[in-house]
Amino acid sequence: MDGAAVTAGGPYEVVTLGRVGVDLYPEQSGIGLAEVRSFARYLGGTAGNVAVAGARLGLRTAVLSGVGPDPFGDYVRSALTGFGVDASLVATVPDTQTPVTFCELFPPDDFPIHFYRRPVAPDECLTPALLDVPAVAAAVRTARALWITGSALAVEPTRSTVLAALDLRAGGEVWFDLDWRPVFWADPAQAPALYARALSYATVAVGNRAEVEVAVGSADPETAAGLLLERGVRTAVVKQGPAGALARTAAGERCVAPPVPVTVVNGLGAGDAFGGALCAGLIAGDPLPQVLRAANAAGAIVASRLACADAMPSRAEIDALLRPGAAPLPRTGVERS
Repeated sequence: MDGAAVTAGGPYEVVTLGRVGVDLYPEQSGIGLAEVRSFARYLGGTAGNVAVAGARLGLRTAVLSGVGPDPFGDYVRSALTGFGVDASLVATVPDTQTPVTFCELFPPDDFPIHFYRRPVAPDECLTPALLDVPAVAAAVRTARALWITGSALAVEPTRSTVLAALDLRAGGEVWFDLDWRPVFWADPAQAPALYARALSYATVAVGNRAEVEVAVGSADPETAAGLLLERGVRTAVVKQGPAGALARTAAGERCVAPPVPVTVVNGLGAGDAFGGALCAGLIAGDPLPQVLRAANAAGAIVASRLACADAMPSRAEIDALLRPGAAPLPRTGVERS
């Protein structure tokens, strides 16, 4: 981990902390994994996806995560670098394998996901000692924002590493992606208390209705947003799927961005595209309604494509989709079975 890489071009705008891995997604839609004839390989993992989405929109991003000492780990680093994300903070964890994720495609709203992360994934093995490395500490401390993920709180020692990284921020911008994956938790009942602890550091919180229910006990968007603000965040964003996205701020601002109609290919990754666009808009200081509209559009574009990280849109694609009278998005990447 080269300290020079951290400071090249100035501090990062966003450092994401969480999962990276490989997605193997079916090229046939409407059938189960046992019947799939071919798969396509892509970069995946929520922290990697958000970092790629931000980089596509011009942000200097890096990922703090782990991979195994295997060819897929080499691929993850190479893919991140190819997308303009600094991979120098990705640790190689001995005696682990880089995670692989499969999904099934039953659009418009059923995408069973299968994680291959046993007995332990490298991103679950990050220790607080990583933050003693000067390059890592500098990256976390000086970034415009640290983007943390709820799934990274599921298992020790990464849980303690996330909390140590939050301490390093010392009142800086912390953007909390609630990212609820119950399968990662040995005891899901632990999650609310740990989410509450992370929220005490957060300035922005973003999640869908299921995720905010875990974090604050309510799936009602208005109620959940209010409860997130009570926990101390300055901006609460609740993704509502077909109902669009709601945001409320501690300053009393409230806005709802309508959904962008799309023919769905794969709903996985749309939330990460939303997150990357949210980062870009907040970093730019754009008006909140504009930020939400762009984030919704980014999510819609990725939902119309098979991949996650590889499908993240450019600014030009987002702007084109938001233009009045924009043509419908083409459905790409799969054949219908």
